[in-house]
Amino acid sequence: MRNRWLLNLCLSLGFAALALGLDARDASAACTDPPQPLVNWQRCSLDGLDLSGLDVTGGRVREASFVRANLSNSVFAEVEGYRAKFVNSVMIGTMLDGAKLSDADLTKADLTDASLVGTDLRNAMLFRANLRGANLTDARLEGANLTFADLSGATWTDGKTVCAEGSKGRCNWR
Repeated sequence: MRNRWLLNLCLSLGFAALALGLDARDASAACTDPPQPLVNWQRCSLDGLDLSGLDVTGGRVREASFVRANLSNSVFAEVEGYRAKFVNSVMIGTMLDGAKLSDADLTKADLTDASLVGTDLRNAMLFRANLRGANLTDARLEGANLTFADLSGATWTDGKTVCAEGSKGRCNWR
């Protein structure tokens, strides 16, 4: 069933690409590529899929959609994910070190114990995200919306400060 859904999605993308004058083979091939380092899932919709434990280090997920996807214990290190959507995704223990996620939407994402060392989250939407125990050392958060985000036990951007229990929307020092 899931394979048929992916096939229909890829065919739709292929026809849309033809209408825009793009090579349909390139548009459809990326979305069906298996999860692997350097994968190109740019603009793909992977909503609701169980992609836990995968490794897409250095991949391209720019403007891709992972709404309600399970990405727990996956490796998204060094991915290029400008404007990617991770709304309501489960990303427990996911490694996002060095990822470029500026303008990404992580609304209500569960990033419990995730590693975001050196991650670019400028202008990202982290509204009501769960960042309990996450490591934000050297993360870039300029312009990020952390409204109601749970930062309890998170390691802050300085790599030394641990946010106090009950830190919502900002890191309260212990």
